[in-house]
Amino acid sequence: MAALGRETAMQVASVLSKGLPYIQRFTGKTVVIKYGGNAMENEELKSSFARDVVLMKLVGINPIVVHGGGPQIGGLLERLNIQSRFVNGMRVTDSETMDVVEMVLGGQVNKEIVSLINAHGGTAVGLTGKDANLIRARKLEVVNRSAELERPEIIDIGHVGEVDSVNVEVIEMLTRSNVIPVIAPIGVGPDGASYNINADLVAGKVAEAMKAEKLILLTNVSGLKSKEGKVLTGLTAKQVNELIEDGTIHGGMLPKIRCALSAVENGVRTSHIIDGRVAHATLLEIFTDEGVGTLISRN
Repeated sequence: MAALGRETAMQVASVLSKGLPYIQRFTGKTVVIKYGGNAMENEELKSSFARDVVLMKLVGINPIVVHGGGPQIGGLLERLNIQSRFVNGMRVTDSETMDVVEMVLGGQVNKEIVSLINAHGGTAVGLTGKDANLIRARKLEVVNRSAELERPEIIDIGHVGEVDSVNVEVIEMLTRSNVIPVIAPIGVGPDGASYNINADLVAGKVAEAMKAEKLILLTNVSGLKSKEGKVLTGLTAKQVNELIEDGTIHGGMLPKIRCALSAVENGVRTSHIIDGRVAHATLLEIFTDEGVGTLISRN
């Protein structure tokens, strides 16, 4: 490793010193990170994320990683000539598609993240929700309430689920052993069937079950924006609900915001929607006041 010049060394020392109050505040606390988007596809960002997670663990924070993998699933389905169909933004998941989802999320993507964290000096273990019944799931019901229909229509989208419960004992056992859990968002139903679950939703429910200090959702946007396009930084749950009601928050951002909102209303101290396209975004959000996104707190 090349020696640092005096000026650079002083800047590094200053940064480390400024991080001390945050390290003291969050030592021993749990932080759940939903990892996806650009941060998961760009080699440099992948490396910086793994380093961030290892550093968090070394300073006494307990990171838990929940990852997505939609583009990777879509890519393999295309190569296998299996058509993808979506309802309300959710992938219709028949048995054949579910096999691919498990292969990609529980195998390829999960193991790559584990390997990266381990390569940077951490000790990570990959899990799906099926391991030790970590995530109990139930089938997600999609209801079409179209004005053209006389009564609501139930749409079957196959093996798509929602979280019924989280086995916190498994996660606590790992974190007590200085292991970083890396969780693929696949749940197990009462009949042993596998369910594909939205990764934001899994991260939120894991954070709630663990009474985490923070839920961090990595996205491909700079944060939640006002109607004027300005990033909104510190918001209360009440303010977020008002932004939903007046239409400021709409479309694809709504499910993510509802997940962040549910977390702070159910025991998580703060939720963060941050820009995963920024290198070391997670560290910037935890160890600085500025951060790189939107912070939501209960009060």
